[in-house]
Amino acid sequence: MSKTWEELKERLAEARALEEAMILFEWDNETLAPPAAMDQTARTVERLSGTYFKLMTDKRLGELLDACESQSLDEDQQAILRAAKKKREELVKLPKEEYETYTGLTARASSVWAKAREAEDFSQFAPVLEEILSYKKKFAACKAKEGQELYDVMLDDFEEGFSMEKLDRFFDLLKQELVPLLRKIRETGERIPAGFLKGDYPEEKQEELARFLAEYVGFDFDRGVMAVSAHPFTTALHNHDVRLTTHYDSWVDHSLFSVIHESGHGIYEQGISDSLSQTAAGEGTSMGMHESQSRFFENMIGRNRAFWEPVYPKLQELFPSQLKDVSLEDFYRAINRVEPGPIRIEADELTYSLHIMVRYELEKVLVAGEISVQELPERWAEKYEEYLGIRPETVSQGVLQDIHWSQGSIGYFPSYALGSAFAAQIYAHMETEMDMEGLMRAGRLEVIRDYLRERIHRYGKGKDSRTLLKEMTGKEFEPACYVEYLKKKFGRIYGV
Repeated sequence: MSKTWEELKERLAEARALEEAMILFEWDNETLAPPAAMDQTARTVERLSGTYFKLMTDKRLGELLDACESQSLDEDQQAILRAAKKKREELVKLPKEEYETYTGLTARASSVWAKAREAEDFSQFAPVLEEILSYKKKFAACKAKEGQELYDVMLDDFEEGFSMEKLDRFFDLLKQELVPLLRKIRETGERIPAGFLKGDYPEEKQEELARFLAEYVGFDFDRGVMAVSAHPFTTALHNHDVRLTTHYDSWVDHSLFSVIHESGHGIYEQGISDSLSQTAAGEGTSMGMHESQSRFFENMIGRNRAFWEPVYPKLQELFPSQLKDVSLEDFYRAINRVEPGPIRIEADELTYSLHIMVRYELEKVLVAGEISVQELPERWAEKYEEYLGIRPETVSQGVLQDIHWSQGSIGYFPSYALGSAFAAQIYAHMETEMDMEGLMRAGRLEVIRDYLRERIHRYGKGKDSRTLLKEMTGKEFEPACYVEYLKKKFGRIYGV
């Protein structure tokens, strides 16, 4: 290997070490850190981010990246080079001092968000969100190509190539197909009984269930850990240290699907090739593809009746008084009930993308300056009434329910709906390759996991989501596949 590549590798390793330190602080802040630590920790994160910025924007690093482009590199090295170059090109366009300040701001903001949510007071969080939005718009302007809209730049951070124009078409299709389907289901007047899912489900038993389910679907606890946080999330230092959180609820299905969802993220991170781990390419290729894996395990696997045939007895064993008289069929119908509610992470599979549509439409007009931050709570409520027929009773059920904006993740939400659509296309293809329900009934989920690992996970950022989807399914992205999946599934359950 050339001296140039070795020097580049060493410099990138230093930068990655700083990233991992910042990831650890983020994890700690959301799980175990004492509340009073937040401001001082944020200052530490600011300093780390400044050092990271300096390393990544250093002139010598740019020279090394350029020099290595002309060298004979293997597939993994090319992936690392592309990912590192992209990260550097984005950072060199930003002012260092403002980048540091912004990083410290987002390190503090999640605590402000949590307190505002607990107090049911949006005004506590609004000034912080205004500040975050201002930085995000400034950074987007620095990175924008000529004529590119600021929100398109933000969307590109999470799912490259999916502009507002493409997402408008995607969400228009969902609106045209899913809103009438939801109306038909509501007109049947059928309310699937689900009261048995709410009640006295002891937290220690839910914790036992969470660990069992995560392990069962394929999350490796020798290379991962699980904790509790206000908002479930997954993060990874590298493929041998993947951390997920969940939460426990009086509705047991909320917590069990939370852990299956986060396990899907974790399985993706653990499946990245060792040769890419701890490099710029050692992450999921995009948030849309990442969400496809979490939504795949949560919905295509976790809400499938065949999955529960071998697993439901374990649930009854953990909660005998609550579930001993509940049949598998009644349980299956209950976890697939369509019941519009205000909370995204508790949404049923059909209405979930309508929750995302609300956020997408609000982010568009917010970034464009067509509405102010102060208007968000009321606009949020209006959108929920329009698409789901409900209004949130409190801001914690409304605009303050998600942590994402406090982390600066404006433009992230469409990835959830795209991920659901990617997952439907992946599942449809896999059904042509193997007996999916037969594998679930036999408890052979490792076959499914290994198939995904071979075709998606191992590549990290080596291939983009559209390439992975095309190579795996033989087709370009087909959102109609998602619509057909939902129509077929809920048509069967509700007879519409």
